[in-house]
Amino acid sequence: MEIIDNLLITDECDVAFVQDIIAETAESIRDMTIRGAGRIARAGADALGRFAGEYSGNDLAAFREDLSRATKTILDSRPTAVSLWNGVHSTILGVDGASSVDEARELIIRNSREFCDRSEKAVETIARIGAKRIEDGDSVMTHCNSSAALGVIKEAHRQGKEFRVFATESRPWRQGILTVTELAEAGVDVTMIIDSAVRYVMNDIDEVFVGADTITSHGAVINKIGTSQLALAAHEARTNFFVCGETYKFSPMTMFGDMVAIEERETSEVVRPGEIPDSVKIFNPVFDSTPAQYIDAIITEVGMIPPTAVYSIMVRQLGDAVFYKE
Repeated sequence: MEIIDNLLITDECDVAFVQDIIAETAESIRDMTIRGAGRIARAGADALGRFAGEYSGNDLAAFREDLSRATKTILDSRPTAVSLWNGVHSTILGVDGASSVDEARELIIRNSREFCDRSEKAVETIARIGAKRIEDGDSVMTHCNSSAALGVIKEAHRQGKEFRVFATESRPWRQGILTVTELAEAGVDVTMIIDSAVRYVMNDIDEVFVGADTITSHGAVINKIGTSQLALAAHEARTNFFVCGETYKFSPMTMFGDMVAIEERETSEVVRPGEIPDSVKIFNPVFDSTPAQYIDAIITEVGMIPPTAVYSIMVRQLGDAVFYKE
């Protein structure tokens, strides 16, 4: 046996493959080469699907052990991302009932493909629904780099609507640069603003569209730090605030009282070494929580819903799939 990045790999398994697919995928999520809740979820599901596709052993017990360790490695790469949790567990759902390695492999491969397909189609559906809220002459604001929120904006532009977009810089990673580049290349009239200019600009904004990393059972949204400030400024300005999120971003754990952990990242993302005195502390949270009362609607692939509907949608739409036992 060989241990690679917390993975215990049996001799029958292709060690190089696991290192390339599982460990590298996990590292790409950790270092934010792969970013965005939907992209992270699809990457995790796809990695496990390819893991199963290349697995060459015949011992079912060994396969389950290797799969468990591979799953843990992927999940540990972004422990606060419920999209990753749901994507991974949707991919391995039913494996415990498999009677052979081949059956388990086929199940995982099929689940992985189905999840990725559903995820991509969900973004397309959200785009069509959300685009209806943008009208000619509107001013729209977005934050960070949400594929779902950008899908709405690009769909409205594709439909021939003329409007302008204000995108936040989104420090410290400055994901706003990715956003404005993508929108500009699509032909959208876009302006990037510094994060602290949100309230200054908000009175001229008609709609705000943001993404979501996690949506709790009571309708609160966990998203890129600064999202709650946009929501508060929008509420003050009587501007519609829309969250664009696929239902697999609903967190089943919050139904049972679990809190959503807010990830903190390295201080080096904020200041360079030696730039400030060593005695100064840096607080660098990745996400914040936007209360349901500041959200006008959550745009999902099953429709535009009020935050209060999340619980019932979670139970009806996701069912037992989100209650997968560790």
